[in-house]
Amino acid sequence: MLKLSVDEQLQLRTYTSEDAPALFSVINENRSHLRRWFYWVDSTTKEKHSLAFIQQAQAALDAQEGIVLGIFFNNTLIGGVGMLDWKKDLKKAQVGYWIAKQQEGKGIVSLCLQVFISYLFQSLDLNKIEIQFIAENKKSAAVAQRIGARIEGVLRESYWMNGRLEDLVIAGILKREWTNKFQLK
Repeated sequence: MLKLSVDEQLQLRTYTSEDAPALFSVINENRSHLRRWFYWVDSTTKEKHSLAFIQQAQAALDAQEGIVLGIFFNNTLIGGVGMLDWKKDLKKAQVGYWIAKQQEGKGIVSLCLQVFISYLFQSLDLNKIEIQFIAENKKSAAVAQRIGARIEGVLRESYWMNGRLEDLVIAGILKREWTNKFQLK
């Protein structure tokens, strides 16, 4: 199990099967909030779907293909961060994140990403992290900017979401930029 401490109240950790009810609950309670930005919300209609996701995440971690961690605030699941599309030969991967509506605007995602991305650069020796988000998602854009990611391009009408094509923004940050910004060794 991977656990990363953010502060006294916030922890990132891999999901366990026992987290399936809480994961489904937070997604279900935030369905309208999350649905605009994430295609997987519509396919998460039962607790068994959350359990299957957790099992897939564990298999990806075991195969060293990706990492998915829950964001826990005082041991209550409130969101998630993940690393996917891991290209080991290029030393890069994509990072994604989500949080419950009531936790937005508190800086939680930025704090969690600082710890998570530091782990990816230090422990996995990645050289680049990419973040992709729908152009209209101003909150995700603000998070990317806060952690120092630079917009590298916009793929016009390249993401199918809720019955329409959306522009997809690609932002990235290099290890040397991260090290300078967050004073990593």
